[in-house]
Amino acid sequence: MEVIIRPTAEAAADLVARVIAKDLRANPHLVLGLATGRTMEAVYARLVRLHQDEALDFSLCTTFNLDEYVGLPSGDRHAYRHYMNHHLFLQVNIDLRNTHLPDGPAPDLEAECRKYEELIKRFNGIDLQLLGLGRSGHIGFNEPLSALHSRTRVKALSPLTLEQNRTLFEDPDTMPRRAITMGVGTIQESRRCLLLATGAHKAGIIAQAVEGPITSMISATALQLHPHCTVVVDEAAAGQLKCSNYYRWIFANEPEWEPFR
Repeated sequence: MEVIIRPTAEAAADLVARVIAKDLRANPHLVLGLATGRTMEAVYARLVRLHQDEALDFSLCTTFNLDEYVGLPSGDRHAYRHYMNHHLFLQVNIDLRNTHLPDGPAPDLEAECRKYEELIKRFNGIDLQLLGLGRSGHIGFNEPLSALHSRTRVKALSPLTLEQNRTLFEDPDTMPRRAITMGVGTIQESRRCLLLATGAHKAGIIAQAVEGPITSMISATALQLHPHCTVVVDEAAAGQLKCSNYYRWIFANEPEWEPFR
């Protein structure tokens, strides 16, 4: 695991967008795993700008989103399909047929989960998986006690996640209590993981995810076992990291990061 500390949330999102753009330019057929949430909006805005200003080409890539609420149709403004269309897909030259999310209203949810896993395998897995971090320590909707080898499945949302996301719904009582999510094991099979977290409210959980023991209570700790995982944070989110000076030294001296300094 690598940890990159940037001075601001804007700088952190910019670095993540530039890493994605670099990989997409190197491999136009990139299979990209995507995340949603307020933190990701800045990343997608920068990718749209790169498409408009620098002709970043999405036409041949394929995407798989981490999760979707159970029961929400794709046209619902709270559905993650709607979020992705609004923030990215309809603003770049991606083929919508190559953009994949779990089907929240599927009549057979177990079959939908198996289908999603099989579809990812059909594309030979995910090359670059973008991740956020929930306050419960979840990646995707892998809430506490998610098995570290879990696959795509339906997961009940924790009280902390419900509290965190309920403000996005005009009527909080209408927020779904379950979601389809890639499993921790599914995420771990991505060839590269790129996690973005910003803000002082994420400092405690970032410290646990990066420097704490590996535990199913905090699914993000499984990323410590990933062979190629980069965590990007701003100064506020890095506030409780014990080895922050070491992480800064690596970013300043590692040749891989030379184009991003």
